[in-house]
Amino acid sequence: MSESYPSIGEAVGAAMHHNIRLAHGKPPLSDTPLQVRHLPHPSADPYSVPGMIARLNETATPREVACVIEEVNGALVGALPQLTELVAAAADWVRVRLDFDDPHNNPTFEAWTRLSAAHVMLRDTQEQLEIAEDLVAACPAELSDSRHHEMVNVLRTRELLSDVLGAGPLADSAPSVAPDPKTARQHAARTSSPQVVAARRATPSATTSEPSNRASPARSPRTR
Repeated sequence: MSESYPSIGEAVGAAMHHNIRLAHGKPPLSDTPLQVRHLPHPSADPYSVPGMIARLNETATPREVACVIEEVNGALVGALPQLTELVAAAADWVRVRLDFDDPHNNPTFEAWTRLSAAHVMLRDTQEQLEIAEDLVAACPAELSDSRHHEMVNVLRTRELLSDVLGAGPLADSAPSVAPDPKTARQHAARTSSPQVVAARRATPSATTSEPSNRASPARSPRTR
């Protein structure tokens, strides 16, 4: 098995395939053990990308959302400028390997072209976020009527992994900090998510099962 996988789904699938081969007495494809990458809870680092995504909930104020956009687009430590520089570094790596001796077969130049185009789009995204930051700060704090929401499609395609798994053990492993209204609002948003509510409904707690056991004691046989 590989040491790393591009997604959690592929890692789980590889682990299942590995266990099936062992169950049928077949040798594993590789002797390298599966390495699990630890994914900290978003609340452990509110300035990481998962932490900033977790802060962008419906109850956040316009100023809080504008601050998140400012943090992700910061010139020095912003995630987007760092990603832009990463793509630029990859393009420069390809640049010093260009060879135009064969104009009909030049995959290296195609790689540089695509990286350069991605770099231009990332620079354009930074400019768009600078404009959106001021517009977001001017948005109303109150939620609008839900009939207006259907006019625009939802853009998020997936949720944070910790949100999918629930906010139990991962949230407990986060470092303890002094409670504040923003943290309480984030915790309420996580615990009231559809995934957490569905998990609670599907798994009855032990406290709810005990009264039912006491309410139905064994009856003695009736005498005639």
